[in-house]
Amino acid sequence: MRPITAQTYRAFLASPYGEALGAGFLQCPSWAEVKEGWRAQLLGWGPDPEAGELTGVALVLLRQFPGTRKYFAYLPEGPVADWSDPDLDAWLTPLLEHLRRTGAFAVRIGPSPAHRRWSAARLKPLTGPGRRLGDVLASEVDPLGTAVAERLRARGWRRCGGDATGTGGGTGAGGGTGAGGGDAQPRHVFQVPLAGRTTEDLWSGLNQEWRRNVRRARKEGVEVVVGSAADLPEFCRLLALTERRDGFRLGRSLAYYERQYAALNAEEPCRMKLYLARHQGEILAAHTMITVGRRAWYQTGASADHRREVRPSNALQWRMLLDAHALGADVYDMRGVPSTLDPEERAYGLLRWKLGTGGQVVETLGEWERPLGGSANHTLHRAFQAYLKRR
Repeated sequence: MRPITAQTYRAFLASPYGEALGAGFLQCPSWAEVKEGWRAQLLGWGPDPEAGELTGVALVLLRQFPGTRKYFAYLPEGPVADWSDPDLDAWLTPLLEHLRRTGAFAVRIGPSPAHRRWSAARLKPLTGPGRRLGDVLASEVDPLGTAVAERLRARGWRRCGGDATGTGGGTGAGGGTGAGGGDAQPRHVFQVPLAGRTTEDLWSGLNQEWRRNVRRARKEGVEVVVGSAADLPEFCRLLALTERRDGFRLGRSLAYYERQYAALNAEEPCRMKLYLARHQGEILAAHTMITVGRRAWYQTGASADHRREVRPSNALQWRMLLDAHALGADVYDMRGVPSTLDPEERAYGLLRWKLGTGGQVVETLGEWERPLGGSANHTLHRAFQAYLKRR
């Protein structure tokens, strides 16, 4: 276990073995450049890390606890490791020891295995007052996810936010510390499987409302194009409108998206794309898409308050689905969804919209946290949690 260069890290992710581990964009070296207020380390382990012979890597974000020389270590949706390895301690223990020597008092990780899945077909007829995802028998329970959760608990890790079904997450991807003790990344995400499917399969997978809306956008002359960094100010203007209309707040500035766009695309051209839907010369909606290896993510979406009847967002998503498929992605991840199945709750609208693509809700293992031994680190950990709640 040792620090490695960004070049070595990226080469591992691009290797057949590294690509098979399915790293998310929050574990790419470029993400360290996006997050302000954090130190970053790139770590690797394997037979010979110095020679690039690796079996796992991790982007670690370190936030200093004010007034101390100690750090909270956060691995968003990481580390990138073989979680099916029955001997987790072979790499997890050296990772924790390295972070302890770095000055970390506590660590938060985001294991990649899934916990449960619900197909759109199963969920649609089971909505109702007060109902939540946890009330519905899952279409699939991942045995690997169950095993990893048991192993982490046995080693003193605590699942952030507990084991109860949470409220889901927003439409963006962060890198924060999860103030209040909950997950910083959405525990429930929505994914559309692409592997082994044709474009005709994707079209037939859309429900009737989605197909009608895509056709409506086409008939009304909605044009979908890929924008550039110059279009980010308009994206942020539409995002502010969307936040006010839909009652959520990402709290991210134009500078944040400019930094993200520059960092991700410097790492790999077209890693982050900005899609625009124009109608009669006006941009009515803008969505961002990120690709890493054989995965693609719809990260953030924004739309205007007017002319919604021409369905620009449906047109955008259909184009992004097709592009992800053409790039060879195995899955199109639409990021966070709420856990409510109650049509009377405002948040349900986001889930309903994504269900129309015919994909599935995936409950991840969520994020797990533990102090790094010793009474001093336990005390710092409790104080840090209280500090986050006050922010």
